[in-house]
Amino acid sequence: MNNIDPQKEAEKIVRFLQQTMKDAGFTNLVIGISGGVDSAVSCALGVAALGADHVYPVLLPYGALNTRGVLDAMEFIQQMRIPMRNIVRIDIKPAVDTMIKNDSMMDRVRRGNIMARIRMAYLFDQAKKHTALVLGTENKSEYLLGYFTRFGDDASDIEPVRHLYKTQVYELARYLQIPDAIIEKPPSADLWPEQTDEGEFGFTYKEADQILFYLFEEKKSLEDVVSFGFSKGMVTQVQIRTEKNSFKRKTPMHP
Repeated sequence: MNNIDPQKEAEKIVRFLQQTMKDAGFTNLVIGISGGVDSAVSCALGVAALGADHVYPVLLPYGALNTRGVLDAMEFIQQMRIPMRNIVRIDIKPAVDTMIKNDSMMDRVRRGNIMARIRMAYLFDQAKKHTALVLGTENKSEYLLGYFTRFGDDASDIEPVRHLYKTQVYELARYLQIPDAIIEKPPSADLWPEQTDEGEFGFTYKEADQILFYLFEEKKSLEDVVSFGFSKGMVTQVQIRTEKNSFKRKTPMHP
């Protein structure tokens, strides 16, 4: 997989955001900030496109879960010189707990889906409040692997980095001078304690991105990808995940 030219990529995305906002007739963006690299990169691009006064970060923790992420997010927001009056912190725990309290059999995946969807409901409400569009944070790796909650963390008005694999987002993050504390932390959706993306996958984003690139960009077969030095088990695991979750990229279904 080729490296990107981060300067050219950033400039292209900034132009895209500016033109899209102009065409839609909006001047403000709302974005959920988690303390992770994807939301930080998306936010930095939004600030570059519209100015700090026009970006409204929303922190959406579940109680004390991911306190470190909230602190990292606040430090980053301050680095972006976004006005304090633009920042909103909403604890989603009361809303989530109200939904899950009557189902003692609910597993953590269902709870995680509820958390993601409640976060997005709050984001779109804030967007309405500020006459803004919701800036998404999804990358291409998550999209192809189906690692998102439908109508949750994939719901947005604009997706500035969905065309970039996770490893390419990291390239852009370093160019944009995103804090090391954010870049170096293990990627996580913050849906339960100690949860990490790669822990759930069983492979790293670096491994997945190379395999996904061969499968989707180069249209290589499983056998071809294995011949490039990857284990058959890992390639199969990535391919099965993309196929199993392909319906997510096709919904809502229609005749």
